[in-house]
Amino acid sequence: MIPKRVNWYPYEKNNNYCKELTYQQEIMDSITQLTLGAAIGEAVLGKKVGYKAAMWGAICGTLPDLDVFISFGDPIRDFTYHRGVSHSFFFLTLLTPLVAWIIIKVHSSTRNYTKQWLILVWLALCTHPILDSFTIYGTQILLPFTNYPVAWSTIFIVDPFYTVPLLIGVLLTLFFRSSLGKYSNHIGLTLSCIYLIWSLFVKMHVDSVVKTSLESQQIQYTHYITGAAPLNTLLWRVVVMKTDGYYEGYYSIFDERDHIDFTLYESDPHLLTDIADSWEVQRLQWFTKGFYHVREMYDGQIILSDLRMGSEPFYVFQFILGEMQNSTVIFVPPQRFSGMENRTDGLEKIFQRIMDQRVQIP
Repeated sequence: MIPKRVNWYPYEKNNNYCKELTYQQEIMDSITQLTLGAAIGEAVLGKKVGYKAAMWGAICGTLPDLDVFISFGDPIRDFTYHRGVSHSFFFLTLLTPLVAWIIIKVHSSTRNYTKQWLILVWLALCTHPILDSFTIYGTQILLPFTNYPVAWSTIFIVDPFYTVPLLIGVLLTLFFRSSLGKYSNHIGLTLSCIYLIWSLFVKMHVDSVVKTSLESQQIQYTHYITGAAPLNTLLWRVVVMKTDGYYEGYYSIFDERDHIDFTLYESDPHLLTDIADSWEVQRLQWFTKGFYHVREMYDGQIILSDLRMGSEPFYVFQFILGEMQNSTVIFVPPQRFSGMENRTDGLEKIFQRIMDQRVQIP
């Protein structure tokens, strides 16, 4: 029998903390994107223009994420418009000639490589949203044709197993222009691509284990999602939705048996009924793809949490959408809500859980 828990959340409303947490995540993510851009730049033009290729590749690799510093008017828009237009293949392709023109203006001696600069810029810009699409967040890469947030959810937003080979390859190539660094960048790019392919195959295996576990436990559900745990693709987190709650479970590829123990948590989506027509509620329901939790705090505030980013009971993206007044939920201007803490002990448990199925992740 699956245990049922009533969620209890520490109450801490701190928008500055939420913004700081978001910026920290983007900085870590941007380091990966900067490294990928530098590697692509070096691969395309490094032999012909030297360090300039890696430098401009790195710049182009980070350009799409500058939208995190733009305020779109409220927390919901900031959350759901990020990785939007700035991550669209269509708009990045339109931007490519302008960026290449600027580069050639700055480095006029490289004008003979205009075609290669265009290729470098386009690849550095467009591999950014492709890599983002491997995470669970949701990247609107096909705007303006569709705003569907693509999320293959095979790697975590920060994964050293992907970034480190890239970084080592780039550095060796830049600092050792001899035979030592000649092929290092290509090796780093190859290893990072192999890692992404590995993550796809692991996810397919995890999905099969999830389906088998749900069937064996006769769990009724509407939909589920699997995503890599922080900093690795060895441990995976599973969220399974039902009409009035959701299950959470973990699976490691080193588990002795292909079985997932789920814990059931309660949710009350009916709290959104009175404010269901608001754009903010509908936008979050769409962007989270239905993976959200709704609860009423002890002071009557209605909180919606994105279940994809974080783990029970600490989630990165949580929003105050309403207040309970006389048994009716009244819509309020949305605010970011923080129930997060410094969860370094959680990371320690995650790495322990990879090898030990008995470990409980807080």
